[in-house]
Amino acid sequence: MMKFIHENYYLCKKNVMRNIFILTAISSFLWTSCGNFDEQNKKDKELFESSQYDLAINDVKDGLFKPIANEKDIDLSADPKVNLGYHLFYDPRLSKNSSISCNSCHNLETFGVDNEPTSLGDDGVTRGGRNSPTVLNASLHFKQFWDGRAEDVEAQAGMPITNPVEMMIPSEDFLVQRLKGIDLYQRLFKKAYPQQEQAITYKNIQDAIGAFERKLLTPSRFDEYLNGDMNALTLQEKQGLMSFVNIGCTQCHSGALLGGGMFQTFGVYHKYWELTKSPKIDDGLFDITKDEAQKNMFKVPSLRNVEHTYPYFHDGQVKSLDEAVRIMAKAQLNYDISKEETDNIVAFLKSLTGELPASTKVVPQSIAALQK
Repeated sequence: MMKFIHENYYLCKKNVMRNIFILTAISSFLWTSCGNFDEQNKKDKELFESSQYDLAINDVKDGLFKPIANEKDIDLSADPKVNLGYHLFYDPRLSKNSSISCNSCHNLETFGVDNEPTSLGDDGVTRGGRNSPTVLNASLHFKQFWDGRAEDVEAQAGMPITNPVEMMIPSEDFLVQRLKGIDLYQRLFKKAYPQQEQAITYKNIQDAIGAFERKLLTPSRFDEYLNGDMNALTLQEKQGLMSFVNIGCTQCHSGALLGGGMFQTFGVYHKYWELTKSPKIDDGLFDITKDEAQKNMFKVPSLRNVEHTYPYFHDGQVKSLDEAVRIMAKAQLNYDISKEETDNIVAFLKSLTGELPASTKVVPQSIAALQK
């Protein structure tokens, strides 16, 4: 059934776009058949072709994509809960040996990842079983983690802290008592939760970190394009976007995040581990549900900032974005993508890179002092 859906989706997209490509091809032929042109005429030709892609993309983009928006900078101290979460996110005292923080695996200076296949835990030796996904824009995902075991960023924030491989805090109460002994947190929690007699609770730790993470949004040039600026993307990026739609990538990678909204089997047509050279076969969602239909099923990752969030896939086995695109085309769509299509799609994906508000990437002074 899944293969039938993929094949018919692909055919549908091809039919929707066919006429505009025929017109563009005819126009290009007429343009070039008139002889050699100078640089200005070449630019005019590119502008014409770009406008044809705009027409085609406008026919489908509203049903496939949604722009995101964010402030260019944020006064983190203006919201006591966000300010508390900001401090907690960077504080290594949230790990048993005070060696790693949330930012260690989700480094905001490197687009919310550590660029490692899997991340080192608090003991400095043991690594987690899956690639640490970016925390940027994570609040817009329909669920958290590769297997979706957390409903939102607040629930997710509490899980690595007590994980015996990751931050290794032995219990929720252990951390609560640790933070109660720190004057800074006595003040910050009281200010963030003034109505609560016991403000320092594990639930509030999760809540505050989640409040901070909800500020980590990264609009890009692609959002400017969706909002009507036709010059926000280059001709190659538009060609890549059209290929992205036409091949069928938007079947899973759509919405505001171009992903993050569903589970999908990794390897619809071909075993993913044969393409990625993964040393271990991860059964994904099956490990939680024990449903055979959900074997090798994972949450579809967002493609926002994907040029910087390497290595790719749940096990971080692929370093090259070009290779990741080729693997996805083959594994998910049974499509042998050409080099030109790959180059264009990669160019488009780079238009999804955005910047965080600058204030979020500055380590709080009180936390930075601990590292000196």
